Amino acid sequence: MAEPVPILLAGDHFVLNRLLADALLAGAVRAAWDARELELPWPHEPFRAIAEVDEASGSEDALIDALQGVRVCLTQMAPLTRRVLESCPDLKLFAVSRGGPVNANLEAATQHGVTVTYAPGRNAVSTAEHTLGLMLTAMRRVSDSHHGVLQGLWKSDLYAYDATGLQIHGNTVGLVGAGAVGSHLAAVLVAMGATVLVHDPFVDPATLPPGVVVTPLPELLARSQVVSLHARLTPETRGLIGAAELALMPGGSVLVNCARGGLLDYTALAAALREGHLFAAGLDVYDIEPLPAEHPIRDAPHVVLTPHLAGATKDVAQRAAAMVANEATRWLRGAEPAHCANPEVLENRPTTTDPH
Repeated sequence: MAEPVPILLAGDHFVLNRLLADALLAGAVRAAWDARELELPWPHEPFRAIAEVDEASGSEDALIDALQGVRVCLTQMAPLTRRVLESCPDLKLFAVSRGGPVNANLEAATQHGVTVTYAPGRNAVSTAEHTLGLMLTAMRRVSDSHHGVLQGLWKSDLYAYDATGLQIHGNTVGLVGAGAVGSHLAAVLVAMGATVLVHDPFVDPATLPPGVVVTPLPELLARSQVVSLHARLTPETRGLIGAAELALMPGGSVLVNCARGGLLDYTALAAALREGHLFAAGLDVYDIEPLPAEHPIRDAPHVVLTPHLAGATKDVAQRAAAMVANEATRWLRGAEPAHCANPEVLENRPTTTDPH
């Protein structure tokens, strides 16, 4: 039998090294890997830009030391920078357990012959469920009522017609973006009795649940009692929902954002809430994170805030570990990666066979 392949498990306090190890051993014979470990500090320490990559954890020096002689690395947050690549010539596969490998320099990885993989859809169900929770909480002003009861209030006047909220059944919900999260949420909302509109220039209507209607954005905004954002943040979608778009929404409607903060003008949203044009909002992402003390949304009424936690479930961590472990197993067997972020590197890769 061939010698075990050196592999680094560079987990953190969410995608744990023990989850990576368990997932790895479920996909290959135990003797196939010589596993080493590096624990990164996220989320106990916020991720940050490291050299030329974003949203990374740990340090280049620690990763370089841990990668000596290593051919495969499984991680969520480790910084794959040009300096790391230049210092770790044995590395062949860098498997990132997140939907976008922003912590990896893909151009440099390709130049060094390193395949980078990622884990699309790992948190789609979790994010869709969190969105639904925020949506319901905002629509019924659950947070406001909760704090009132804690303060000793029993506000039966909230049964007054003008103070009551909305329900999903029988109302129209507009989803801006119909990827893995949006399409899953659409199916749930249809099952709950909502009319569901979708705006997504790239969606194939045939892939959507029956009854979901694809519409232009202005029409979606004008017709929806609830609007939920699920688009990717690109130069084209940055600032997609501003004051003009919020003004198109019906009076008394609700906005939810569990996608990316850059999609939304939060100053305009705060104004729409203060003026009473919008009934409420539910937010998990922001234009600035962590949310500054002076941020205008903090003082806006009827807003439910969570700190970018839509993907924070044990199920997501386990699925993320399983997805990168699968990439390692595929590499071991000489198979194509399931989700390659730099496919150009595969064009120059020699044909391989299972080293075991």
